[in-house]
Amino acid sequence: MCSKLSYLKSFLDESSYTVALCGSGMMEEGGFIGVKKQERDYEIEAAYGYSADEIFSSAFYNTRPELFFEFYKKEMLEHAPRATQSSPAMASLEHLGKLNCVVCSNIYDQARLAGCKNVINLHGSIYENQCPRCKRNYPLEYIKSAKRVPLCETCGIPVRPLVNLFGEQVDSQLMTRTTEEVSKADLLLLLGTTLESEVYRHYINYFEGRRLAIIHQSEHYKDHLADLVIVDQPQNVLPELVKLYNAER
Repeated sequence: MCSKLSYLKSFLDESSYTVALCGSGMMEEGGFIGVKKQERDYEIEAAYGYSADEIFSSAFYNTRPELFFEFYKKEMLEHAPRATQSSPAMASLEHLGKLNCVVCSNIYDQARLAGCKNVINLHGSIYENQCPRCKRNYPLEYIKSAKRVPLCETCGIPVRPLVNLFGEQVDSQLMTRTTEEVSKADLLLLLGTTLESEVYRHYINYFEGRRLAIIHQSEHYKDHLADLVIVDQPQNVLPELVKLYNAER
């Protein structure tokens, strides 16, 4: 591990622009189990009479908002991943000038909350909620505290969490920003994800930089295409990387 950390540090030191793509492994290290995972999907269908795919959709938000928000508050908000040391470590690397952009595929906005400045949340954020009609914004606590459906105080219609529901397309502006960031990356870090990621595979095709490094918990058959692979959780690796930099000060 020590030698791989040293290699990773040298990659960062030599990089003119570094971008991190953060995948589902970043949530799983915080104890999150995706609602599409077999064990949770079975429990959800037994509890609600519908699959997660059906409930967490624009169709349910529009036609059955009570069930949608019951599911959203209990299964998505109460089961949010706990904070790990990965995001604060990324914020430290950004502060040191070693990390230029963080792209996240989850809706929990952990990188920004930890202090990262240049963050792209591809699938939106639970902290952004808006009335579809008047565009009034509401904090997360307003959603959580609503007894049933959180209604806009002005329009009286359900407030819309600005997160991607299943089956929805990613916002085109966020897609363009991500493509641009990956295109100009000299070093691309894949954290908690793989080269075959359903979310990131399209963007990785735009990478033309010098080096690619992967940190994820399980080996993958395409790992050999990377310049460096560390098989571990990012929360165990990134803080150690920050320690190396702090030791130089």
